[in-house]
Amino acid sequence: MSSRFVEGQKSARLPEKVEVPTLAVALIIYGAFGVVTWFHADLGWWILLPVGTFLVAWHGSLQHEVVHGHPTPWAWLNEALVLPSLWLWIPFRLYRESHLAHHNDNSLTDPLDDPESFYVTPEAWQAAGPLTRGFLIAQNSLAGRLLLGPLRCLWLFYRGEGKRLMRGDSSHAKAWALHALGVALVLIWVLAVCDLPLWQYLLLFVYPGIGLSLLRSFLEHRAVPVPAERSAIVEADPVMSLLFLNNNLHIVHHAKPGLPWYRIPALYRQNRAVFQAANGGYVFSGYGEIFRRYLFRAKEAPVHPGANAQLAAE
Repeated sequence: MSSRFVEGQKSARLPEKVEVPTLAVALIIYGAFGVVTWFHADLGWWILLPVGTFLVAWHGSLQHEVVHGHPTPWAWLNEALVLPSLWLWIPFRLYRESHLAHHNDNSLTDPLDDPESFYVTPEAWQAAGPLTRGFLIAQNSLAGRLLLGPLRCLWLFYRGEGKRLMRGDSSHAKAWALHALGVALVLIWVLAVCDLPLWQYLLLFVYPGIGLSLLRSFLEHRAVPVPAERSAIVEADPVMSLLFLNNNLHIVHHAKPGLPWYRIPALYRQNRAVFQAANGGYVFSGYGEIFRRYLFRAKEAPVHPGANAQLAAE
């Protein structure tokens, strides 16, 4: 695969027209969320848990689309589309900043330069105590990532924001103000209008929704010398592909990050052999295979295998 084909647009872009499929996804998410929360008293937890989890994770995928400039030519409208924060925990603007930094493929997986890396440096590993090491190993299994991964995300993010606040850095104030508005919209609906207890919303929607989002990223990247070989391909079934808005075909997204989600499968089908050769055969037949192989087994050691300078392509 030529470098021109592999290297796509590395920042958010605005489409020339409104992308109706993405607006349809947003309408379904918010509509289903409204129905499920409104009728929560008539639904058992065994319904609320899977449906709530799916909707929160799906909304996270919608946010990812907006990060990359979809689905309208108006950035303010795109941001407003995901203003209600169903998963509550991270301001959209800070997620956007972090994720666009993640799209520097030469530093992909580097724990110092990639904000979305799940690796740690050798120095951090050496400094870690036995509990921290055990936690890092456990969350490198799929069960651990689903159950413990949200704790790691919350801890690292809020620790970083707390340190920023202690330094007197107010550069994120606007992002947090907008986030507070989005959280208020959700909680007013959930708590005041629907009378769904906060603990139930956190337990049945928010936490497992974050965990399900981490299923996608569990094997999404690996630390190898060739940048194109760091991004996975998961040939998921239609339901999981829709949940992740085809981001499971992750090498395609990193090659063409400005491509809307509903055009990714066609590009992959047309160039399937090329993409699979380019990513060094880092391919999975579906999430069922990932569950079978890694549910209770760590996929790899938590320590990044080399410094960024050793991994980056020359």
